Amino acid sequence: MSKAVRLSDIAARVGVSTVTVSKALSGQKGMSSEVRARILETAEEMGYVKGAARRSSAEKRTGFRIGLLVAERYLGKYVTFYAHLQQLVAAEIAARECMMLLEGIPLESEMRSVVPDIIGDGLCDGVILIGKVSAPYLKMLEQLGIPTIYLDFTEPVLDADAVISDSFYGSYMLTNYLYSLGHERIGFVGTLLATSSITDRYLGYVRAVMEHGQKVREDWILADRDPGTGVQDIDRHFTLPEEMPTAFVCNCDLSAAVLIRKLRANGYSVPEDISVVGYDNFLYPGFCDIGITTWDVDTREMARRAVHNLLHKLRGENYRRGVVVVGGRLIVRDSAAEYRS
Repeated sequence: MSKAVRLSDIAARVGVSTVTVSKALSGQKGMSSEVRARILETAEEMGYVKGAARRSSAEKRTGFRIGLLVAERYLGKYVTFYAHLQQLVAAEIAARECMMLLEGIPLESEMRSVVPDIIGDGLCDGVILIGKVSAPYLKMLEQLGIPTIYLDFTEPVLDADAVISDSFYGSYMLTNYLYSLGHERIGFVGTLLATSSITDRYLGYVRAVMEHGQKVREDWILADRDPGTGVQDIDRHFTLPEEMPTAFVCNCDLSAAVLIRKLRANGYSVPEDISVVGYDNFLYPGFCDIGITTWDVDTREMARRAVHNLLHKLRGENYRRGVVVVGGRLIVRDSAAEYRS
């Protein structure tokens, strides 16, 4: 059997980008009529067949093919929140009698804005993208014109569809919970602007601090990851200040667990000396020996809404466009306690 012709094969033959080829084959603007004609002619000569046309009649009856893209920067050594979210999305897609095509985005491909194979080969009808990636990569996906839902992040684009947790309110409530325990010196753990969710959680923390008549101290804002790669390093990040707060709000449970390790290594007890709260209510089993007080994210509802909205988008039906915010609830465990002077 001969190998299927890919968009990248046509792009290499014509001498243009894969994005240009995709736009030409889907009838979009953005090139001269001469370039478009050359692309279409080359595609015909090479025997290119669109993914939709390659499906068997049995495949068509199962519904849409949904691509699931996850940046590999979020899939580290331990089972992550995004891996968990990915499983829930897969289950939701299967329940809708659709087919899922999963593709990880290596950091190099993200930095070079390489078109994902499942899109470049025309194998999927729409895409759910889990986790924020670089702006140029998002721009490339936008230019491809494929229906897309962002999951757990947003972009400042008016017509962007996204499903996120209520990061601002969740962090605001976590910070206020610490205040209710008597803490007045509260820090935040998270690399600002690394993701939109981290930044939203920081802003929720800031609101609570301001409402209690206090100022945010920069030395109590601890970076927890590399802003470019998202990689966490307990030695490079989580740098403790000289004057310590009595509690920390962390942008996720993984960061809370790493911080607890760092605090203990420096002679502090949790929660006796310092209280710690997290976010997500998801942590690799055995990673932390103390229950972390956290904000429980309704991940099942996030997955359901993402798939629901994408299917309505693909069918041309009415749906709640723009950003959908899913709520959560406070889970009290053992990592936070009343402040004792």
